Amino acid sequence: MNAESAGQLAWITLVVGGIITFAVITGFAYTTLLERKVLARLQHRVGPNRAGYVPIPRRGKKERRLLGGFMQPAADAVKLFMKEDITPIYVDNVVYNLAPMLTVMPVILTLAVIPWASSVTLFGIDYPYLAIAPGLNVALLFVLAITSIEVYGVVLAGWSSNSKYAVLGGIRSTAQMISYELALGLTLLVPVMIAGSLNLNDIIVSQQETAWFTILQLPASIVFFVAALAEMQRAPFDLLEAEQELSSGYNVEYAGMRFAMFFMAEYMKMIVFSALWVVLFLGGYDIPFINEAAIVSSADSTVVTILIAAGQVLSIILKIVFSLFLMIWIRASWPRLRYDQLMDLGWKTLLPISLLNVIVTGVMIVLAEEGVFNSLISAFGG
Repeated sequence: MNAESAGQLAWITLVVGGIITFAVITGFAYTTLLERKVLARLQHRVGPNRAGYVPIPRRGKKERRLLGGFMQPAADAVKLFMKEDITPIYVDNVVYNLAPMLTVMPVILTLAVIPWASSVTLFGIDYPYLAIAPGLNVALLFVLAITSIEVYGVVLAGWSSNSKYAVLGGIRSTAQMISYELALGLTLLVPVMIAGSLNLNDIIVSQQETAWFTILQLPASIVFFVAALAEMQRAPFDLLEAEQELSSGYNVEYAGMRFAMFFMAEYMKMIVFSALWVVLFLGGYDIPFINEAAIVSSADSTVVTILIAAGQVLSIILKIVFSLFLMIWIRASWPRLRYDQLMDLGWKTLLPISLLNVIVTGVMIVLAEEGVFNSLISAFGG
């Protein structure tokens, strides 16, 4: 690759990365609105319906308000910007200000390897798949390395705040994330073993050729989703910020935009973990019941290729929204676990299930490669 091509590739990556990052940050804002709307519907409440709406007049009747509350995220942002940002005395100023950044930056970095569509051509450069950093053969290892940094933001926020409640919240987060990362890591081995690659796009292609891994590996899919909820400290695993016990926990001494960064990290993690779950178990950008590769090869048209890519992006977005809905539904339905129940679920249930599943999957793959199943089918068929 010459210098001109390298520079062009860098500019394209910068543009694609800016677009995806802006879309996810905007999506985080409206994920908060989605959660408030869905929770209100499930709990028989009204929810946000005042800040911004489209009035539709009706003759002789009260006007109908369409999209009521769609400006609520903007109103929340303005409120947080205008709130007084107080720094308590005796805090460690450097770590206290660094902690919110450490919670947000790893989440944004994880977006770099998420595939949003299959092979595309942008400005004369062929991409193996649409992503900020396509072609990374160890993408899953990159995700594990980056997401493990998130715990430092929570722990350091609690330690630097000079508050006993905040410290307890940070300690809880350490124990919780270590407990559930073991089950999460073992579960991630299952798609890797079946696809034979750490590249996220290869995992999607493997699902296109066989079936979605949530069908082939339903236990692994469920364990991943539950462990991801615990990693994000979402209900019913939100023990580290339990208001009744810890007065909001690790972020109790934060206000204004620094508190908003913790808030933003939580909802961006919901989007990122949903994207990972979709890529690993729900076929990623694969459009159900449609063979995109066959359509592109038969049509051989730029317009068809663009339409298929747009459909794939829409497909993965809809799957992410479905995952977000499940997370919100669980929050509305399940009470918060006790701390001993949280640890028991991680160590005594999810970890043994994920370990047993890895062993069984490995044995089945070896037997399939040795042709044992073909012999059995032939024997029963004969």
